[in-house]
Amino acid sequence: MNQESLTSVLNGRLSKLTYAVAAGLLLVACSQGSESANLEVRDGETVKKQVEQASSHILKMMALNGQVTDTGALTIRCTDYDSGEEVYRARHPWSVYQVPVPDMEKAMDRLRVELPEMGWKVVKDGVDDSPAKSPQIVAESKGQEYAVDVRLLDERKYGDDPSLIEVTVQSSCYRAK
Repeated sequence: MNQESLTSVLNGRLSKLTYAVAAGLLLVACSQGSESANLEVRDGETVKKQVEQASSHILKMMALNGQVTDTGALTIRCTDYDSGEEVYRARHPWSVYQVPVPDMEKAMDRLRVELPEMGWKVVKDGVDDSPAKSPQIVAESKGQEYAVDVRLLDERKYGDDPSLIEVTVQSSCYRAK
C-alpha cells in the first residue's frame, strides 16, 4: 500500500472512529450535569492548545517511533446543553501507525503505568465495544479537565488496513468567552 493510499485509509478510519470515541468521552468529561451557569468561562483557542499539549504528553508516554496523524484540536458544541448556549469542548483525535503491534502493546502497558503517575485516573482498562474487542484505556486528568480514550486497533487478522493506536484527547465542557 503506497503512502497516499495509507493516509486516505487512516483518515477515513480516524473520522469514523472519532465520533464513536467522542460519544464515550462525553460521558466521562461532561458527567457533571447540564448546568451551564456552573461551567468555567474559557478561551477556546487556549483550551485547544492545552488539549494538544496533553496529547503531546501522552505521545511521549507511549514512546513510539512511528507515523503520527494529526488533525489538530477541534472545537465542538457540548450536546448535553441547549443549542442556544455557548458551551463547547475541544477534541484532538490522532493516531500512531507503522509500528509493530508488539511495540504498540508495550506502549499501552506504559500508559497503564504512567497515566496514573502523571495524575490521570484510569476509568476503563479493558476492551471496547467493537466486534474486534480492541484494547482500550480511558482516563481522566486530575480535576477532570481532560479525558483521553486510547485504542489499539490490531488489523493483522482483518486485512490490509494498518494496525494503529488511536487516541482522542478531549476537554471538559466550558462556556465560551
